[in-house]
Amino acid sequence: MAQTSNDIKNGSVINLDGKLWTVIKFQHVKPGKGPAFVRTTIKDVLTGKIVDRTFNAGMKMDFETVDNRTMQYSYRDGDSFVFMDMNTYEQVNIPEALVGDQERFLLEGTDCIISFHDGNPLSVELPASVVLTVTATEPGVQGNRSNAGTKPATVETGAEIQVPLFVGEGEKVKVDTRDGSYLGREN
Repeated sequence: MAQTSNDIKNGSVINLDGKLWTVIKFQHVKPGKGPAFVRTTIKDVLTGKIVDRTFNAGMKMDFETVDNRTMQYSYRDGDSFVFMDMNTYEQVNIPEALVGDQERFLLEGTDCIISFHDGNPLSVELPASVVLTVTATEPGVQGNRSNAGTKPATVETGAEIQVPLFVGEGEKVKVDTRDGSYLGREN
């Protein structure tokens, strides 16, 4: 549906040169001299690349409809991941390329947000943090150091993260899915 740059809002999805972009930030600017314009920060839906773009006020644009659905990860099937819509119990195969590096923290039963456009999956977003069990780590050794020490630990999904020295095998830890950092212990 064709609208103008005056209709831009945070979260809008626009089609520029055949690519879908999500508006992260926007600002309508009316300088004292010259025409009005819209300054935006937009993110490529597929690659995650973030760029700043400026549009003339009233410029025609193609806004797209993106359907975000909460789906639960079920299992891996070859080179794809199977997610289930918990409302309709419909199963959808998501290609490995869309999940990418997030696979390290993907545990069965995890609720994720999957974006669809015209019935095709665009992206998979894990929760900000997940609770995982430490399956292997060396015992922590106190020694001479000026700061708090960390050690590598392997969690149940197979990912390796850095944890404080006091964390042992079998403990549940909270992990940030964006960068793989340790956030704390869970009971």
